Amino acid sequence: MPEGPSIVILKEAVQDFIGQKILTVDGNSKQDIQRLAGKKIIAFKSWGKHFLICFKNFSVKIHFMLFGSYSINEKIDYKKTRLGLYFKNGNLFFYACSVQFVEGDLDIVYDWWGDVMNEKWSTINAKRKLQVQPDTLVCDALLDQHIFAGVGNIIKNEVCFRIFLHPESKVGALPARLLYALIREARNYSFNFLEWKKQYVLRKHWLAHTKKICPRCNIPFIKKYAGKTNRRTFFCTNCQVLYQ
Repeated sequence: MPEGPSIVILKEAVQDFIGQKILTVDGNSKQDIQRLAGKKIIAFKSWGKHFLICFKNFSVKIHFMLFGSYSINEKIDYKKTRLGLYFKNGNLFFYACSVQFVEGDLDIVYDWWGDVMNEKWSTINAKRKLQVQPDTLVCDALLDQHIFAGVGNIIKNEVCFRIFLHPESKVGALPARLLYALIREARNYSFNFLEWKKQYVLRKHWLAHTKKICPRCNIPFIKKYAGKTNRRTFFCTNCQVLYQ
């Protein structure tokens, strides 16, 4: 599943299509995608893991789910093409993803302050959202898109390791300094992720995700499907402190 930084990369890659009119549309989406034919794209936006194609009075929301992908200009998977957009000077294709229409003003629908990659990101709002759920495990809180839109499993594992925090700690048990560190690092690492992915070196920077040995303690990591989200979690019981 693409995390927020990957959606930002997509948004940057398609800027040349802004202002262009869609000539034809195809795909196996059950939505009325033909309404897009003849429409002009006015903007591309991202919110967390949502990629948004904006038109006058409505937008198209693309969510790549677990196995979705995209391509520009060249169609790579005819059978799984959910949405194909054809322009005078190029094409956009989306595969095995969710396609939905969002009517009206996106500013009413989306809390831009909750997107860790957005310039309007609010540390204070994130803190308030965390404080009202003290019994939530950190591993679940980081994946809560209402708090940290764009954070996925890779970022979750790496953030917890970098701030020496056991992912099964309870949010309400964290000291103030660590709560702020959690919020700060979720955003910082997301931008690190963005730069490393652009340079095709993201995996080289993983310290915990998918790793077997803790690079700090030289002992085996624990691999566990943790929390209510039940996602793969890698952590060291020696250097990552558990707060309960």
